[in-house]
Amino acid sequence: MRAALESLLRARKLDVTLLSTDAAAVPPERVAPTGDAALDAALGGGLRRGHLSEITGAPSSGRSTLVARLLAAATARGEAAAIVDACDAWDPASADALGVALGHVLWVRPSTSLRAGPSTALRAGPSTAGEQHAMAALKAFSLILQAGGFGLVVLDLADVSAAALRRFPVTTWMRAARLLEEGGRDTVALLVGAERIARSAGGVTLALESSRADWRGGAPRARLFTGVDPAPRVVRAR
Repeated sequence: MRAALESLLRARKLDVTLLSTDAAAVPPERVAPTGDAALDAALGGGLRRGHLSEITGAPSSGRSTLVARLLAAATARGEAAAIVDACDAWDPASADALGVALGHVLWVRPSTSLRAGPSTALRAGPSTAGEQHAMAALKAFSLILQAGGFGLVVLDLADVSAAALRRFPVTTWMRAARLLEEGGRDTVALLVGAERIARSAGGVTLALESSRADWRGGAPRARLFTGVDPAPRVVRAR
């Protein structure tokens, strides 16, 4: 009975639900290095291609910095990358300073007709600009995964309200996993949120629970804040 079930699952490319998802057993070409030696060691080489992973953390925990580092690593390999920016919060100048090759990045953000001024609108109730942004971003994310050809695709939902996220269809992340299975097997799909959203069987959560502030200058009154150095903790499926 078990052998038959495993055979059926393998035929549908779902055998990771039965077999070990230990990244150490994954061939090198099936992982995307992050550019951080310590993080890559914890991940067994990098993030799994063809799977959905996520970054979680509070504001100022280093989410944007970590995303930029991952984009920099992908574009340094000559890969095309995409960031779907639901709340128009991505800063390309900061990303460029961290080594992202912007010419290799597709940046998708709300259209002028959907922008609603202050960021407080993004946390409002049903049928507001915030929910429209989230749903439009989700559609763009799905279209990019379906198109294929990207090494890294990021969906940044960090500033979308929990209420708006709960109104996503229940099949949302199952559909994303299927799109990766069908046409995005070379793609790392990555969600960014304040809390955990979703991940696939071979994906991980990079939880940012603490970070270190980077300062430039020696004198206490002449120091300049230059950014946050994220310290992600890798959380795997059990």
